[in-house]
Amino acid sequence: MIKNINMTDSQSKPLLSTSTYSVLHNDKIGRYMVASKDLEAGEEILYEMPFVVGPKASTYPLCLSCFSSWPQTPEQTLCSRCSWPVCNENCANASIHKDYECPIFAAVGEKFNVSAALEESNVTNVPQLECITPLRLLLAMEKFPERWEKEVKIMEAHNKNRSDKKQWKTDNVNIVGYLRDRLKLDRFSEETIQTACGILEINSHEVKTPMGFSARALYPTVSIMSHSCISNTSHSVCSNDFKVILRTTVKVPKGKELYGSYTHSLLPTLMRRENLLEGKHFSCACARCSDPTEMGTHLSSLKCNKCDNGVVLPLDSLDAESSWKCTHCEFSTSGAAVKKVFDVINAEVEAAESYNALDGADAVHIRENIMKKYHSVLHPRHAFLSILRMSLSQLYGRVDEYNLDDLPDIVLEHKIDICRMLLQVLDVIEPGYTRARALTLYELHAPLLFIAKSQWNAGTIDDAALKSKMTEAASVLKDAVTILSLEPSVTIEGQLANVTKESLAQLEESINNL
Repeated sequence: MIKNINMTDSQSKPLLSTSTYSVLHNDKIGRYMVASKDLEAGEEILYEMPFVVGPKASTYPLCLSCFSSWPQTPEQTLCSRCSWPVCNENCANASIHKDYECPIFAAVGEKFNVSAALEESNVTNVPQLECITPLRLLLAMEKFPERWEKEVKIMEAHNKNRSDKKQWKTDNVNIVGYLRDRLKLDRFSEETIQTACGILEINSHEVKTPMGFSARALYPTVSIMSHSCISNTSHSVCSNDFKVILRTTVKVPKGKELYGSYTHSLLPTLMRRENLLEGKHFSCACARCSDPTEMGTHLSSLKCNKCDNGVVLPLDSLDAESSWKCTHCEFSTSGAAVKKVFDVINAEVEAAESYNALDGADAVHIRENIMKKYHSVLHPRHAFLSILRMSLSQLYGRVDEYNLDDLPDIVLEHKIDICRMLLQVLDVIEPGYTRARALTLYELHAPLLFIAKSQWNAGTIDDAALKSKMTEAASVLKDAVTILSLEPSVTIEGQLANVTKESLAQLEESINNL
C-alpha cells in the first residue's frame, strides 16, 4: 500500500508540477500525486482524454466502435472492410475502429467468428474480442511514441506477479498468440504484448457510453494516484468523448497525497483486500483496512451469537487468517470461517443485485428478505446490508406496488431509515462531495417531504412544524444539488442536477409561501 508522503520528504523527487497537483517519485512506492496548493472540496484537479478506449476483458459480443451489445438487428452487421462487428456504417467508419484494428484484420483476412461468438457459452465472454483493447494500445504506442515513452510505458504492469496467474496463460493464447500468429504482428514481442495486457489490467478505468454500455479507458495521469479505501478525490467520465474530470471530494491541504479508489468501497475489508491483491497486486494497509472496526463503521463486523451486545472483530484486520473475537465474551472463530460466511452472503447479495426496477416488487422483496435473513448475523451497518440499502433507497418509490405517491407512512419512514443508515457509513468511507452521498441525500429528501405533508394533512403537526420539516428536506436537497452540480452535464448525475435544482427552487418557494 502506498503511504502518505509529504512533498518535503528528501527521498521524493519532483517530476511534474501544475497549479493544482504535483507528481513525485519515491524509490519505495514509485510515482504518486500530491496537492500543489490548498484544494477546496469539489475543486477540479485536472481533466484528461484517454490514451486508448476499448472493450473490457471477458466482454459480451459488442460493436467495436460504440460498444453497444451486438447484434442489434437480425442482420448481424459487420464492417464492410474487415468483417468484424459494428452497428452500422457510421460505427464502421469511426476512427476508434477504422484507424486501429480494422486495417490489421483486413490485411490478413482475419474475420470475426459470428457463430462462435453467439454460442450460448460465449454470450458473456468472447475470446476473439480479448485482443481488441491490447491491440489498440500497441497501435497507439506506434502512433504516439512520445506519449508512450513519457506517460504509458512507465505505468505498472506487474509482469512478474501476473506471470504466476491463470490469466497470464489465458492471455498468452487469446492475445499474445492471436496477435503474433493469426494477425502476423510479430513485430510486437511476447513481453511487449503481455506488458500491454498488464498496463490495462492494472490501470484502466471502466467508462460508460451514452447508451449505458461499459468499456475501459486508459488515463495515464489519473492512474498515477495511489489507492486508499477512503479516497479524497472523485472522477467523472463524459460519455460522449470519455474525457475524465478529476476533482477533490474534501479539502486537501498543500503537500498532502491525492488518492483514488481501485475497488468498491461498500465491501468488507477481507474482500476489498483480496480483490486488490488479486487484481492490482498489492496488499492495502490504509487506515480503514488497518482498523478492525473500519473507522467505526463496522462494515466488516459480525454480531456475536453467544452474548447479547458483543461484536465479533478480527484481531488483525491486515491478516486474512487472523482470529476473530467477540468484544464482550470469550467467543472466537477463525478468519477462514468468517471468509466462508462472507462468500455465502456475498453470493446471495450479488444475485439480489441483479434484480432492478424492471423486475417490479420482486426487486424490493428479495433484498428485504436477505436483510431479514442475516439480521442476527451481521452488524447493522455491515457492508452487505449497506449494499442492499443503497439499492433499496432508489427502488422504494420507483417500482410497481412501491410508487412514491402510494407509499404509506410506515414505508416512507423505512426509506428514511435506510437513507440515514447509509449516510452514517458514506460520511466516513466516501466523505464529502461524492456521488453516492449525493444520490442518497436526493433519495432522502422526498420521503421527508411526504411524511411532513401527511402529518400536516392528518392534523398531527401545525404550520410551523410543517415549515420546519420542509426546511429540513430543502437543506438535504440543497446538499445533493451542491454535489450533483459538479458533475458534467452529459452524465446521468449531471442531468439529475438540473432536475434537482428545479425541485429545490419549487420547494423553497413553497416554504416562503407558508
